[in-house]
Amino acid sequence: MADATLLSVRDVSKRFGVVQALQGVSISAQAGSVLGLCGENGAGKSTLVKILMGVHRPDAGSIHLDGKPVVVRSTREGQELGIALVSQELALANDLSVEDNIWLGSSKVPLLHRSRALRKRAAQAVTALGLDPAILDRQVGALSLAERQLVEIARNLCRDARILILDEPTATLSDRDIAKLFAAIRGLAAQGCAVIYITHRLGEVFEICDRVTVLRNGRVAGSHDIGDIDRGRLIEEMIGRQFEGMYPPPAANASDATGTILDVRGLSIPSVVHDVSFTVASGEIVGIAGQIGSGAAEVVRALAGLVPEAVGALTWRGRALRIGSRADMLKAGFAFVSDDRGGEGMFRNLSIRNNLVVTAPRELSPLWLDRVRALDAAATYAAERVGIDTGRMRNPVSQLSGGNQQKVVFGRFLDRRQIAGDAGAGRTPGLLLMNEPTRGVDVGARADLYRLMREYCRSGFGLVVYSSDLEELLGMSDSIITLYRGRVSGRYPGGQAQIAKVLADITHAPQASQASATRQ
Repeated sequence: MADATLLSVRDVSKRFGVVQALQGVSISAQAGSVLGLCGENGAGKSTLVKILMGVHRPDAGSIHLDGKPVVVRSTREGQELGIALVSQELALANDLSVEDNIWLGSSKVPLLHRSRALRKRAAQAVTALGLDPAILDRQVGALSLAERQLVEIARNLCRDARILILDEPTATLSDRDIAKLFAAIRGLAAQGCAVIYITHRLGEVFEICDRVTVLRNGRVAGSHDIGDIDRGRLIEEMIGRQFEGMYPPPAANASDATGTILDVRGLSIPSVVHDVSFTVASGEIVGIAGQIGSGAAEVVRALAGLVPEAVGALTWRGRALRIGSRADMLKAGFAFVSDDRGGEGMFRNLSIRNNLVVTAPRELSPLWLDRVRALDAAATYAAERVGIDTGRMRNPVSQLSGGNQQKVVFGRFLDRRQIAGDAGAGRTPGLLLMNEPTRGVDVGARADLYRLMREYCRSGFGLVVYSSDLEELLGMSDSIITLYRGRVSGRYPGGQAQIAKVLADITHAPQASQASATRQ
């Protein structure tokens, strides 16, 4: 690995009004290495990246490339200096070919100009990332998410990017696609690029990074060679306190912990899911493991009544429900936490208070003034339970970090009637259905969300959770079922699941069809 420092950020500070986003931040990235950049939401990572990309100008401090000070006044200047960002929202035109996307927006190439030399260069770039040069003629919209990310990286390589910033690149990728991406990253580092890797998935930091720098409250909390720090210390630097464990244990006295409340038989979705069966007990978290496209996420959506074409038998607390009926699921008390928080999980233009009570039961009060007061009390109760600052209740929910936004989604399902002076009149505990419940959430907020999940269990809820983060799934689930190509490929009661077995089940399960016939 090369030792030369390619990028150096020295004592950079940035203030927005009364908020000190960065204070004296210094980091360095070496040619031929991968630098992990970690920190909770709000730690200053995004501000630092925007300064590097020329979106913001620092109030103090300097940026150096190859030991020489530079000023990045715009994203185009950043591009010309060889600094490139691949963000979570890929900037690709789906209706154009891969080759068109690679050269689209390049400051050095006219829009309608193509040549053999440019095609050869594009082919070299995609080949270096493990792609077939024939992909240049394919439409971007027909590619997988992993292939699109690699196209985005290839585009930046063709613009002579030497410093590549990857922001949460694996958030929507399968394990197989992550392996391809990591191979490409290692290849780029071997060619002399400096890679800055931003992620909330700490396992990836130890797998792909050579060094790690931690930001906390706008300052550098630590910078280490990856072999000199363990996960516990990394988390403690991120959150600024002693870390007492990520996953809370199941409650020994969970309400009716052995009583089956949900029985799913023969759940099928045409061409997607085939004959999936399982049960959920009161106070139990059932994890569903599967790669993107395995049907795991669709199982959770079907149980929420969001897949009308789904068929099968569904029994909830002894009563049959129509599996494709959203109305039946809502009446039964099924709540859904979407993996698309911005699109399906909340109303971004509404206040925190209104997002917390948007699904509050009408029984709070039939009178307008009494209802407003009850809703205010319900929102305050929920905010306090999930750890949201009650002084910010009138602020737009979009102003919260990703972790706090997810806390709002979780808080929406608390039983508000407990605060209406009738603690004994609460609803029968329902079913909480979750797809990727901690996507884009930092480590501290994740621990809070896991605690809330166990609180729901202690209240008698059943939880069905799909997550592409296997470490999370094994850490939080009381039992796990695995899916491969839409069929159950394995079942693991509490404590029996091992990550190697689960990974094998979801990637190449030769007995998937036979396993699907096994019933709990």
